Amino acid sequence: MSQTPYDKVKQARSINRPTGGDYIRNIFTNFIELHGDRRFSDDAAIIGGIARLDGAPVTVVAIDKGHTTKERVARNFGAPNPEGYRKALRLMKQAEKFGRPIVCFIDTSGAYCGIGAEERGQGQAIAENLMEMSTLCVPVISILIGEGGSGGALALAVADRVWMLQNSVYSVISPEGCASILWKDAAKAEAAAASLRLTAEDAKFLGIVEEVISEKDIGTKPFYDRIRKQLCDEIAELSQDPELIQKRYDRFRRIGSEMKTVPTE
Repeated sequence: MSQTPYDKVKQARSINRPTGGDYIRNIFTNFIELHGDRRFSDDAAIIGGIARLDGAPVTVVAIDKGHTTKERVARNFGAPNPEGYRKALRLMKQAEKFGRPIVCFIDTSGAYCGIGAEERGQGQAIAENLMEMSTLCVPVISILIGEGGSGGALALAVADRVWMLQNSVYSVISPEGCASILWKDAAKAEAAAASLRLTAEDAKFLGIVEEVISEKDIGTKPFYDRIRKQLCDEIAELSQDPELIQKRYDRFRRIGSEMKTVPTE
């Protein structure tokens, strides 16, 4: 029996999926975490720092939901505040200064929408990331490893290559939020998920992502080794491209320019 889009939403949200921190620990070496946005505070929902990928220096940024209840509370359930996005941007600009490629791991239902976050400029922080990432002169690869919700995910996904895990999702709104708006009933989330076309296969068909990563042996050493090799190969190719910024701009301009009809299941 084939999976429905909402089945994939449930898998993307599973507490058993590897978190951003798991990818950092298993793919990179010599990771040094850097903290703070130099304006307000450190946001534990976003982990960022310097590491080595097969011996080469890179900057890594990851949204982390945590596994246990205690970890999830500490990470604000993977819902970053503006200081998290500003920290990420600070690290990406630092990477540009020193010529380090950037790898982002994304897993969030969306940016935190609390009063404090709005007072500290949540929308502006996300907008600044979108603008600044579009002109970074170093390779940027973003991987959606679970949920990719709204601007909270897009703020780390203005990249040269965007990949999705097989059971991850990417959408402007959660199925429950969409159902609440359209039908005033969050219980119709399954129908909303089908309409949103949020699966990795849909995103690949529509040109939103370049690669759908198989989840075979997810969480095991062969799984992480496979992603490590893909990252090394892609960064090596992107590092040789003299038109990196223009091609990144063109990549996003192409999305939606040629309307495609997504096959109906």
